[in-house]
Amino acid sequence: MDVIATAGHVDHGKSALVRALTGMEPDRWTEERRRGLTIDLGFAWTTLASGRTVAVVDVPGHERFIGNMLAGVGPAPAALLVVAADDGWSAQTAEHVAVLDALGVRHALLAVTKADLADPRPVLADVRDRLAGTSLGNVPGFAVSAVTGAGLSELTDGLETLLARLPAADRQAPVRLWVDRAFTIKGAGTVVTGTLAAGSVSAEDRLTLGEREVVVRGVQSLGRTVERATATARVALNLRGTAVEELSRGDALLTPGAFRSTTELDVTLAAAPDDRLPAEVVVHIGSATVGARVRLLDGAVVRLRLGAPLPLRVGDRLLLRDPGARRVLGADVRDVDPPELRRRGAARQRAAELSARPEGAEGAAADLAARSIVRTADFTAMGWPVPADADEHGPWLLAPGLTDALAARVPDVVARYRKLRPLEPGPPVEVVRRALELPAADLVAALVRTPLALRDGRVVDEAAVLPAPVQAAVDAVRARLAADPFAAPEAPELVAAGLGARELAAAVRSGQLVRIADGVYLAPGIADVARGRLAAVPQPFTLSQARQAWGTSRRVAVPLMEWLDAQGVTARLPDNTRRLR
Repeated sequence: MDVIATAGHVDHGKSALVRALTGMEPDRWTEERRRGLTIDLGFAWTTLASGRTVAVVDVPGHERFIGNMLAGVGPAPAALLVVAADDGWSAQTAEHVAVLDALGVRHALLAVTKADLADPRPVLADVRDRLAGTSLGNVPGFAVSAVTGAGLSELTDGLETLLARLPAADRQAPVRLWVDRAFTIKGAGTVVTGTLAAGSVSAEDRLTLGEREVVVRGVQSLGRTVERATATARVALNLRGTAVEELSRGDALLTPGAFRSTTELDVTLAAAPDDRLPAEVVVHIGSATVGARVRLLDGAVVRLRLGAPLPLRVGDRLLLRDPGARRVLGADVRDVDPPELRRRGAARQRAAELSARPEGAEGAAADLAARSIVRTADFTAMGWPVPADADEHGPWLLAPGLTDALAARVPDVVARYRKLRPLEPGPPVEVVRRALELPAADLVAALVRTPLALRDGRVVDEAAVLPAPVQAAVDAVRARLAADPFAAPEAPELVAAGLGARELAAAVRSGQLVRIADGVYLAPGIADVARGRLAAVPQPFTLSQARQAWGTSRRVAVPLMEWLDAQGVTARLPDNTRRLR
């Protein structure tokens, strides 16, 4: 399916032309038909001779309903400009063309209607000449009469040619359906309609609406229930468990996590403003309308602060409207998560940076370099592709080369920490995170290189040694235990040897001693030695039998037995005896 929107001055025959092309009545409201004036958006569709289906969004032409007009034109990829032969270029024609130009529309047809009432040739020539200087360029023009049918065949042929040249919609892209209508149907519940410009949607899909998730109960396109609708298409979605009062025009149904809702963004105007920018504008995208405050950074680069969040991506085209001056400006979104501008000259520097920043993959690389580290999901939700040479670690995306640069700084962080605390094997992960100004501690693991290692929540130097006096005391204890594995020195002996709580903790962390309990320290491998001696004891055994097998005192045997229980070497039975596991 293809979608095209009408544009043009009030009473120039847009709705009549749509009826003649499709055989359908686009005006939905009794008031519109009574007054002969399109007030809200109308919809009709037809199948062309080639078999191509085209849906037409009929927009109001009256200046009071310009917001409704923008809601219809915004999501449509092509436009059908309608100008009456007996009236020619008019005020609303100029405003609608300015809108199309600001939106960057490049695919359009011109229909000069009411050719039965006046010679259409002067109007055709005049309007095509005016359009040549806009984004529409050299627009094919056709003289038609909805009354006599003259020219409709040629217009239909032109429509076929135009639609065949439209860029193919990205059907793999995430969904962002701007709601243009919301209503209820008896027996079905809440229904919303919109133009699906990219992606696809089917029943049971889960989409986000603001801060919550909604489920698609059913999908219709052009009045028929379909299993799946793919872009480009006019769709109606039946939403489960959502009240119509919770929806309004301008809301967006989104693929979860695929878009970033923002209230502050940097944009580049499509053309440098001829006059001073207003302090406030109305921002239009899709069917959404939001007020915004304007800050000119420099040249054509502007920062917008929106009155309400919008789901935007880099590359989106916005329309900025100054209601007071009836002026519209096109603006391309450059950043949906811009940095704060605090220093003198920061605004001008930011404008220069964005003006020089390319689009596409090169722009993504430049943005990632500026951010250094960002969550991959956040980066892609901004609208950027992941640069091929970027580093990904878990959920994080790092600028190319940054991982190695940060890893090179870790040894210095560890060395400085150990210089201040020589009894500790290395800094806790959180200390390293703060020193490197990382956003999360889980990134530290990606930066640790040999001979450093991550152990027990610390970045340790595997080659690190204890201070000489402490090492000598530990060596003496280990020599004693080598002769008698269960002869744990008593606390006064340890203190006399210079092994206080901090020194003993350092010896345990370095793997040279094992802490069995407070004041009881044995050599590494004690579990195997203890098991070996218990294997010669009849099973099950008592604590007294174990103590005798080990040749030690209750001071050591009791905590050692409990430690072995905890280690899974032994199992305690209901009668307080034990057995080897």
